[in-house]
Amino acid sequence: MRLNKPALYTAATTATLALVLTACGGSTTGATGGSWDKNATVDIGSLYEPQNLDNTAGGGQGVTEALNGNVYEGLFRLTDDGKVEKLLAQDYETSADGLTYTFTLRDGVKFHSGEELTSADVKYSLEKVLADDSQSARRSNLEVVKDIATPDARTVEVTLSKRSISFVYNLSYVWIINSQAKDLKTTEDGTGPYTLGKWTRGSALSLNRFAGYWGEAAANKEVVFHYFKDASALNNALLTNAVDVVTSEQSPDALDQFKSNQNYKVNSGNSTTKLLLAFNDKAKPFTDVKVRQAVSAAIDDKKLLESVWGGYGKLIGSMVPPTDPWYEDLTSVDIHDVTKAKKLLAEAGYAKGFSFTLDTPNYDPHPTAAAFIKSQLAKVGITVEINTITPNEWYTKVYKNRDFTATLQEHVNDRDLVWYGNPDFYWGYDNKQVTQWVEQAEEATTTARQNELLKKVNRKTAEDAASDWLYLYPQIVVASTKLSGYPLNGLNSQFYAYDIKKTG
Repeated sequence: MRLNKPALYTAATTATLALVLTACGGSTTGATGGSWDKNATVDIGSLYEPQNLDNTAGGGQGVTEALNGNVYEGLFRLTDDGKVEKLLAQDYETSADGLTYTFTLRDGVKFHSGEELTSADVKYSLEKVLADDSQSARRSNLEVVKDIATPDARTVEVTLSKRSISFVYNLSYVWIINSQAKDLKTTEDGTGPYTLGKWTRGSALSLNRFAGYWGEAAANKEVVFHYFKDASALNNALLTNAVDVVTSEQSPDALDQFKSNQNYKVNSGNSTTKLLLAFNDKAKPFTDVKVRQAVSAAIDDKKLLESVWGGYGKLIGSMVPPTDPWYEDLTSVDIHDVTKAKKLLAEAGYAKGFSFTLDTPNYDPHPTAAAFIKSQLAKVGITVEINTITPNEWYTKVYKNRDFTATLQEHVNDRDLVWYGNPDFYWGYDNKQVTQWVEQAEEATTTARQNELLKKVNRKTAEDAASDWLYLYPQIVVASTKLSGYPLNGLNSQFYAYDIKKTG
């Protein structure tokens, strides 16, 4: 979920490019045969500045984008194509009952402070995610952890209270942090290929190649994330070479100028970000499944996607994007049909419609989507009052206090269908069969069984119109043709910069 999305920031100043000319000996040759400047500075443009540098303290999606995998690493890494692979864990074993995981740490890993990675740091990092004040998105998934033992400096034994087939996957979200580190909201001590350089709030954050990195060194010397107030300013920066790449293009109208320019490449990857019209399923009239189905049928998602993204992005009929293992195309379950919507409303006792308030985050594209929904629902007699609120107000009013009837929100992460199995989640969907399927899926002994059960959840929540899944965002990365090796998909807002190569 995209909570605490940072407020818009002042435009970054024009970056000073720090290229080292290949003629001066700064170039090297890669496996593909191309040459690049190994001492280059890569300037990255983004709309998402971190609110702080701690991903367990409400740092927002910007902290993931800049620091995940670049500065901090986990026992496992989620690759850009959605696979989980070992990182700081050299190996691991699972007990026969599936309740104990024994991890062997990679040897020779040092934090940026110079301290060696030990099992105590892993224990500390897990406990930090599980702490009462943690705001980690994966905290509840990891509450299955019952005990963490450190029999020696390179071994960690984690005992679970019950089977969790997603446990290793969830560990890819846990940053391993030096247990002695302080002030993690403004500084860092990770094991990644970059150290934190300078963070100028409201402007830029730089990362420097870490000379003591245990793995393959970063392909560039420095990356600088430049933060912008809006998409137009960001695109102008790309056109004037102030940045080399835009992590996630948010202005489809601007793409033609890059497509027609041989100096740029427009890449379309796979997103996991869904835009939801989330009903409060515990508040009337959305307690009635026919009302939810009627509202979903009354809104022309295709037309909305076209108006917001100009043909980019995808329609989805459920919470599951195509990159999730249990994906099934369910767009036909509650397809746009005004006649059907009116019929369902009449059956639910609302032949003359009703009124409700739509709580709407104040940043794009929510206001646009809210206005569209209001006009669509007016056609079936439903009156929408739009209540525009800030991200912090949304967090308190909607997420914490459940004080809403319906709301718009982006949900960023992959594999987040499982939230419909939690009746206490903010949208209040409560189906005991779904809850049981989710629990059984998590305790499954094979991924085939897990997929089978979550496909049932997928279909049932779609048939119940638990929410209205408006569309899946496109993931558009626009870059200078001087760059290669940048991530295309950016799953969960991560943006690995260490493979980016820049020619002179």
